[in-house]
Amino acid sequence: MLGATDDGVGLTYDFYGFPERYYRMTYPSPGAPELARSVAALMPDTEPVEHQADRGLDHGAYVPLMAMYPDAEVPVLQMSMPTLDPQRLFDLGRRLRPLRDEGVLIVGSGFLTHGLPFLRDFRPEAEAPSWSREFDEWAADSLARGDVDELMAFRDRAPGMPYAHPTIEHFAPLFVTLGAADDPEDSPETKVEGFFYGLAKRSFQVV
Repeated sequence: MLGATDDGVGLTYDFYGFPERYYRMTYPSPGAPELARSVAALMPDTEPVEHQADRGLDHGAYVPLMAMYPDAEVPVLQMSMPTLDPQRLFDLGRRLRPLRDEGVLIVGSGFLTHGLPFLRDFRPEAEAPSWSREFDEWAADSLARGDVDELMAFRDRAPGMPYAHPTIEHFAPLFVTLGAADDPEDSPETKVEGFFYGLAKRSFQVV
């Protein structure tokens, strides 16, 4: 599904239990209808694409965009993940790769660890639990070695599982970005590292 392709559509507040100010945030970015048509054209005929132009960006999209492009001047759309299977998401990224030659930035947004049910210290500066540190170290090493197969087998091979990802929707976008890379086995450049509320916030850029 491709959403938020109309100009300035309202946000989708897909979370609960937070202070009221988080439900008043806005991010009136321009839509990208032509890009939506380009994305749809790259998808296989066996997987029809639904367009919901007036569905606003959810927090997985607008939170990083607020930090990267605070003036909301960059046209943007949001693409849902049709599966959580690493190989299929990697293949999806491969289909999207030609868009990069047209200046399109492909962002896979999540959190490198997201074991919220297992946190005990709810402070931004909280010490990271062992399962979060170990998963982060494993992922950083696997990325540095360009070991895509190892990353795809994270459920069985990564230390800290399943605590690091009791559900995997925060890790799965990684495979779209790897698939969209020119060379998925080329070591990506880490741009952000460290922990927030004990969760690994490692972020990287592929070329």
